[in-house]
Amino acid sequence: MLLQPIAYAHNGFTDKFGIPRQVPEHTCLRTRIVFCPAYRNNDAIRGIEQFSHLWLVWGFHEAVRGSQHNATVRPPRLGGNTRVGVFASRSPYRPNPLGLTSVRLVGVEHTPHEGAVLVVEGADMLDGTPIYDIKPYVRYADCHADSRDGFVDTTPRRLLKVVWPESHPMQLPMDELQEVLEQDPRPAYHSDPERVYGLDYADWNIHFRVCDDMLFITDIRRI
Repeated sequence: MLLQPIAYAHNGFTDKFGIPRQVPEHTCLRTRIVFCPAYRNNDAIRGIEQFSHLWLVWGFHEAVRGSQHNATVRPPRLGGNTRVGVFASRSPYRPNPLGLTSVRLVGVEHTPHEGAVLVVEGADMLDGTPIYDIKPYVRYADCHADSRDGFVDTTPRRLLKVVWPESHPMQLPMDELQEVLEQDPRPAYHSDPERVYGLDYADWNIHFRVCDDMLFITDIRRI
């Protein structure tokens, strides 16, 4: 089966480092879904604004994979050392590198050059990610009140306290960066409090280090 993108995602995540592993339900991080010219037909999204949420089927286009596929992976949620089956995880390193994400539909922008653009919240993907399909989220079929979350239930989400410098550029997207940084973008197995990390978001490069539950921003530069 040949898959061709119907659209591409555009947001501030220009590098894989820093993309939230799972975007929380209430978020200020927005993504624009821009359709490819062949699919810029308003009839194709007729009625879509009646739905509050959508499913996006997309591709891990920058996940580097070898010719062989491992049967197990190491989820960051388990510290990066414990292995589980690839089909019991959401790892990007899969036999078929497809992602599935539920997003909230904020609205539809009608633009002269890009046609109708879907604006969504909750997309955990890189800028330029190919979208292969879009389906409405239907509560009666897709929401399971008695569901179990496996190992995720045993590892509650930990948020860091972000310490900003006393002065910072006025144009800085503070709310978006706050949300990204407090979720700890570091690899799960990194714990050196002296190590400085760099994160790119939109037009900015942020350097920081983490000590215990505190994230200290050490430098802010425009890219």
